[in-house]
Amino acid sequence: MRSNGKLDRFVVIGGGISGLSSAFYLLKEAELRGREAHITIVDPAERIGGKINTLRKQGFVIEKGPDSFLARKTPIIDLAFDLGIQDELTGTNPAAKKTYILHRGKLHPMPPGLVLGVPTEIMPFAKTGLLSWGGKLRAMLDFVLPASKAEGDESVGSFLSRRVGAEVTERIAEPLLAGIYAGDLSKLSLQSTFPQFREAEMRHGSLIRGTRANKRKGAAAPAAPSKLPKQLQRSMFLTFKNGLSTMLEALNEALAGAERRMGRSAVAFRQNDKEDIEQGAAPYEVLLSDGEILSADGIVITSPASEAADLLEPHMPVDALRAVKYVSVANVVMAFDKASFGVEFDGSGFVVPRSEGTTITACTWTSAKWLHASPGDKVLLRCYVGRAGDEEVVDLPDEALEEAVRRDIRGVLGVTAEPLFTEITRLHRSMPQYPVGHAQATAKLRAQLRSTMPGVWIAGAAFDGVGLPDCIRQGKESASIVYRAIDR
Repeated sequence: MRSNGKLDRFVVIGGGISGLSSAFYLLKEAELRGREAHITIVDPAERIGGKINTLRKQGFVIEKGPDSFLARKTPIIDLAFDLGIQDELTGTNPAAKKTYILHRGKLHPMPPGLVLGVPTEIMPFAKTGLLSWGGKLRAMLDFVLPASKAEGDESVGSFLSRRVGAEVTERIAEPLLAGIYAGDLSKLSLQSTFPQFREAEMRHGSLIRGTRANKRKGAAAPAAPSKLPKQLQRSMFLTFKNGLSTMLEALNEALAGAERRMGRSAVAFRQNDKEDIEQGAAPYEVLLSDGEILSADGIVITSPASEAADLLEPHMPVDALRAVKYVSVANVVMAFDKASFGVEFDGSGFVVPRSEGTTITACTWTSAKWLHASPGDKVLLRCYVGRAGDEEVVDLPDEALEEAVRRDIRGVLGVTAEPLFTEITRLHRSMPQYPVGHAQATAKLRAQLRSTMPGVWIAGAAFDGVGLPDCIRQGKESASIVYRAIDR
């Protein structure tokens, strides 16, 4: 498609972590191939980074968006090494391992051996006050219930209910799993969110037995890659000492040669005729909201699903994209003086089932979980609000939202102290919901892209995982896929 010695022009639509990773790895691909790449990043926001946003204030490191990532998912660690910021990585406080679940207004420690809401140690599970004896016995039926022979996808809620019963699903699994997606388990795709559950059922005939086997298999392996220091290898979650914006700042520097079109949107693109391309025209042209037209050999679209659908709809069916809905959430971060706070934490926070009727869906005891996040004489709490079916709370006025959150904190923790300050962040339409059949529909859409528009690709949280490592992985894959398509 392009010959050696020519400049390869790429337009990356979206300046969040998926787009920035795509741009970074496009430059890496060009370097590997001995080529020169010119990249233009387009985003309607005024700043790069998407939802990642670290506030450094009065000695606190406050994440207004995502706050960490799973250490076992290596693409983000590989990126840290590629950027030379691996020494900035830090893990959770090893003394804050406990997590709690709110049940009938009281905090109950999560039973030891729980893996994504699935019990793997029977005695601690039998002793928990989170479930009735009927609920516990129903969960044990998982050992004898036959594996489903049905093929295809199903919802997470449907799967868990038939394997371990309604109580475990509603009181334990829902607040843990739905919290990742702020979603409704009865609608979330199992294959696109927790495919390991179905694999455990198929391979071992039991979700509990399969999860236990996977846990044993992984017990000998560190949580994080062995190339990290030993103290980090033991941490399930990692972040950066000065916040996740450390990664944005490093990417911004690495992409200093890329052009930016911030505060503008890509509104359409067209594929040039073969004759025009043979006469020197670029394969694609991207139209921006201010009328500028960008020539491109390759395009990576990392926009939210609805915006990606608007761009692709003139060229192909986009039902797969239209089916991905989004949920709005917010977080309320409060800082306190430790001397007046009145509570000592022995864990990292708690999650809240829907049935509790609180405004908050979870609370991270940030200063206990992340020792770098707060001065030693201060306390930092981060409370989450909003989930599928309960999004109106996100748009309450600041004072009303803060009071609702503080009321919950008073009720659960008994904290009456006045915050030193409060930071409220609303993330509208930020959490993509993968419907049943999402993986198959996305694969079909991408197959059509490959055949009809080589050099155009879609990636990001709307497709193959909402976590930061998933988005970075997709960015790196996009760079390879797009370069292979144009380097012919």
